[in-house]
Amino acid sequence: MERWNGRVAVVTGASSGIGAAIVKDLAKAGMVTIGLARRVERIEELRKDLPEKAAKRLHAIKCDVSNEADIDAVFKQVEDQFGGCDVLVNNAGILRVKPLLEVGNTSDIKAVLDTNVTGLVLCSQRAYQSMVKRSVDGHIVHISSIAGHGVPSVPNMNVYPASKHAVRAITETMRHEMRDAGKKIKVTSISPGAVKTEILDGMNLPADINLLQSEDISAAVLYTLGTPPHVQVHEIMIKPLGEFY
Repeated sequence: MERWNGRVAVVTGASSGIGAAIVKDLAKAGMVTIGLARRVERIEELRKDLPEKAAKRLHAIKCDVSNEADIDAVFKQVEDQFGGCDVLVNNAGILRVKPLLEVGNTSDIKAVLDTNVTGLVLCSQRAYQSMVKRSVDGHIVHISSIAGHGVPSVPNMNVYPASKHAVRAITETMRHEMRDAGKKIKVTSISPGAVKTEILDGMNLPADINLLQSEDISAAVLYTLGTPPHVQVHEIMIKPLGEFY
């Protein structure tokens, strides 16, 4: 992580769970870290858990990644205030627990796709252009899911698996475009199994299920960012020991 010291990381969905763990670890690793979320007060609270120097490197900006105007405003602010984006971690994601074939859940379907797919693409576009503009060999990391590599036999996941399958395809499309453009910018997808976060609320999982911790996923982010310039990590899949899905 030494080469990223003092560089700028933008992390979406940073107010809790995996995103909160990532912004704390990146700030501790020496990066100027911009946490994006609708609940910015939660990000500001995270400073209490950090050493003084790391706390000063953590910044919070309000952003709804399903809103393109918000995304444009945020990346302009990052450029004006911090110089631009060197690392983007697309962590924001939502799940709506309803049967896919139930009529009347159109707003939930759109919300999941707008956040998990369109928001991820729009943030990546802005980050990539910032890197290209400044000739930075940056890194884009997508926090995906094992649901993007199959469809878990879990009731009422609705379009969530479809959204994560889209992320897997989008990751490869981005890689092809970066290669064809002659850029040395990296893109990586990290696919966790079940993680103990708010997204599991309402899923009615077995009480004794083994779960990953948010810090397990953050450690994977630090690993992939810390690889040498010639190393391209395409995909990391992480499951809790004994996971059935």
